[in-house]
Amino acid sequence: MTFKAILGASVATLAIGNVASAQTEIEWWHAFTGRLGDLVAEQVETFNASQSEYKVVASHKGNYSETLNAGIAAFRAGEQPEILMVFEVGTATMMAAQGAIKPVYEVMEDAGVTWDPDAYIGSVKGYYTNTDGQMLSLPFNSSTPVLWQNRDAFEEAGLDPDMDLSTWQQVGEALDALKAAGHDCPLTTAWQSWIHLENLSAYHNVPFATENNGFAGLNTELAFNSPTHVNHIQAMGDWAQDGKFVYKGRRNEGGADFRAGTCALFTESSAGYAGISSEAEFDFEVRPLPYWDGVDGAPQNTIIGGASLWVMAGHSEEEYKGVAELLNFLSSPEIQAKWHQDTGYLPITAAAGELTKEQGFYEANPGTDIAVMQMTAKQPTENSKGLRLGSFDQIRGIIDEELEAVWSGDKTAQAALDSAVERGNVLLRRFEAAN
Repeated sequence: MTFKAILGASVATLAIGNVASAQTEIEWWHAFTGRLGDLVAEQVETFNASQSEYKVVASHKGNYSETLNAGIAAFRAGEQPEILMVFEVGTATMMAAQGAIKPVYEVMEDAGVTWDPDAYIGSVKGYYTNTDGQMLSLPFNSSTPVLWQNRDAFEEAGLDPDMDLSTWQQVGEALDALKAAGHDCPLTTAWQSWIHLENLSAYHNVPFATENNGFAGLNTELAFNSPTHVNHIQAMGDWAQDGKFVYKGRRNEGGADFRAGTCALFTESSAGYAGISSEAEFDFEVRPLPYWDGVDGAPQNTIIGGASLWVMAGHSEEEYKGVAELLNFLSSPEIQAKWHQDTGYLPITAAAGELTKEQGFYEANPGTDIAVMQMTAKQPTENSKGLRLGSFDQIRGIIDEELEAVWSGDKTAQAALDSAVERGNVLLRRFEAAN
């Protein structure tokens, strides 16, 4: 090779290297492993391949609580990522973190990208907006609880798998029959506070807390010891004593049992679809979350769980442009529709839901639209818009502790919920004083 050719090759190599090094890197910290972690990695790969200006690097930082704590610690050390996934109960904490975040609406405005905040489903968007309706974080993985049914278990117990399970009264009858047939786990649950107190409140249009569930001010007080709450928790406590409800753990420990076919009914996130559809070797069905017949206004609408993406403060203008491009990409109908279909999480935009319907997904997979209908069938009320409470992760820990005392028969529902409210209010007053 001549000197001129060698020089030309070196210059070309140097140019390629400069292009690669010129890419602006965007760090995204999240809480997903397994199938969901793989799907996030796929989204990142697709975005990175779609353009050459930015390179997104996604990193798993533990479960939801651990990821939030990692983000807080990183900010204090001046090493925060551009994007941090925070579960919905951390919303008030992030809003109160003065100087730690850059609101999404500001990120989009400053970057000058074409963006329509009204494209997002109202019941999802409302959870992450301020009192002026401006979006603070981007809804990413939004889910709502549903009832998962093992149809084979119903048939084995001599029950019609198509029986109506719309109300908790009807579920109770099914549990009686399943138990009588010798079933060891008629019902289990994941995320007991989120499903059986937080969503119970919204679905029955009763307050979980005062001050519009915390949206109207920091002086909120917990209110989940009402007759509606007590009656539901006591019924579940009675079922637990009879072996009809089997408690597996505070998070999603029951998911493995349902996917293995050992539990007949399972209250869990709509996002359970990703694991159930890939692992279950039995005929399963998605049912609406049951409600108590006789409670005025029920069923209203369920509320979301999951997480949103918060943009951290302290980064460059170019980095924020990359963040804006990524958030727009994640919100696009095609990407959102695929995410919804792969995971069971809600489509965060109406366009993604419509595209999913046009693609025939709901027709081919009956029941996968139930979560969307539960969230959008009625206009949210002050009781069913969502929750915005300080120290909510710690309050959930208190609730878990008190509910476990009910399941074991050590406390009545009234005593446990009264105690949880009293203990939780102490944390709310501390949060109010600090903010």
